[in-house]
This record gives sequence, structure tokens and C-alpha cells, in this order.
Amino acid sequence: MAKNIVPSDATLTITQTRSTIGGKQNQRDTLRSLGLKRIGHTVVRTADSVTVGMVNTVSHLVKVEEAK
Repeated sequence: MAKNIVPSDATLTITQTRSTIGGKQNQRDTLRSLGLKRIGHTVVRTADSVTVGMVNTVSHLVKVEEAK
């Protein structure tokens, strides 16, 4: 789990690792906005300010790595 990611020119690989069951509605909406639909689903996004803000909101539910 990555905390406090900062915006940059990097490309991020974001994987959902935990369920949204029992979570807040805004966290479910944030995961859906990132394009994540289920545990184990992975998306690739640029580390712009919008994406970084969404990742920091649900950092306890996702794993973030820098894409190679």
C-alpha cells in the first residue's frame, strides 16, 4: 500500500487488493472512477494530480507500482 503519492510524469500500475464491501460510498465510486471493478483487477494510469488524489483516497484498498 502506497501512501501520499505525488503527481509526476510517471505511469502507475494500480491493482485492487481489497474489497469495497462495508466501505464508504465515495471509496467505491473512486475505485470505479479509476477503472477498477474487482479484486485483482489492474489498470495503468499516468500520475497526474487527479489520479494521485483518487489513489490517495483509496490507498488502503489498492497496490500501486510504477509501470516499467
